Amino acid sequence: MTEPINSPAPHPCGSCPYRQDVPSGVWDESEYDKLPEYDEPTGNQPVGVFMCHQADGRACAGWVGCHDMEENLAIRIAVSVGNLDDETYEAIVDYETSTPLWDSGSEAASHGVENLFDPDQDAQRVMAKLRSKRERT
Repeated sequence: MTEPINSPAPHPCGSCPYRQDVPSGVWDESEYDKLPEYDEPTGNQPVGVFMCHQADGRACAGWVGCHDMEENLAIRIAVSVGNLDDETYEAIVDYETSTPLWDSGSEAASHGVENLFDPDQDAQRVMAKLRSKRERT
């Protein structure tokens, strides 16, 4: 059994690729490529829970808020192998946020790669903040 998965944060973090207000081009293309896979029918979805990029052991709040977690394969598997307790499962399934999120992983990914090779100043500020945080850890 791997580490238990914690409930999502009350609001997606300020660099979450699912947030509509996060600038395009913050994450590597490989990160954006993961997002549409969770839009697939349950049996075709990835088996791993999409974790918060803050590496805090939480399920990504944006991912949870964007997708129907009752139809999510990764969550079902996490429950079956004991990585999600009942309380965390309920917190994920019932999750709501006032933060505007994209309606799908495909929309989030399309926005994210739009300025991938020419990120604006806002995106560069978010990236600098992420680098700074990672250097401290």
